[in-house]
Amino acid sequence: MSKLADNWNCRYLSKEYVYGKLPNNYLKEQLNKLSPGKILFPGEGEGRNAIHAARMGWEVSAYDISAVGKMKAEKLAVKHNVNIDYKVGEIHNLIYPKEHFDVVALIYLHLAKNERKVLSDSIYNLLRPGGIVIAELFSEKHIEYQKKNSSVGGPRDISLLFSIQDIQNDFIKYNILELKEEEIELSEGAYHSGTASVIRFVGQKPVKTSF
Repeated sequence: MSKLADNWNCRYLSKEYVYGKLPNNYLKEQLNKLSPGKILFPGEGEGRNAIHAARMGWEVSAYDISAVGKMKAEKLAVKHNVNIDYKVGEIHNLIYPKEHFDVVALIYLHLAKNERKVLSDSIYNLLRPGGIVIAELFSEKHIEYQKKNSSVGGPRDISLLFSIQDIQNDFIKYNILELKEEEIELSEGAYHSGTASVIRFVGQKPVKTSF
């Protein structure tokens, strides 16, 4: 087991759901605009977003490095009488059928810059033409917010945070439907509480055309 897996397993050992049981507000807002289909949540943790999607009628796949996170997510799924397919593994090993998903949701999944290209290429292959990426990620400016309030959470290493330019580079193949940096109020359990700076992004994989 990797050190990263150990760290997340330790965080999720708490009886409480450390990021709460309710879905991320931006994800909720964006899913309300779409018809249910197949959705993937890389880095899903304790399952709050996956469970919400399943309750809306989505066919949900979740993926995370933490076996403890999976256990808590499946417990929450039973409580709400829904099914999710939750796999445990390293984020660069997203092994699913090509063009299988209608949506991929990246909610506070923070990776080093050299890992992002691998993930973005993988996601592109997994999305069907016309498929959507929904992302909410802490911005580089968030470092200053952490200094004022440690409870707001997020990586303390700026190399794990995002800029508008990072998103444009990582998702260069996509049609950008929305891309903005915003100050928001987070109330997502003990580790996401307070004023935060985030990047919000919705991108669409181009539809194949033939001539």
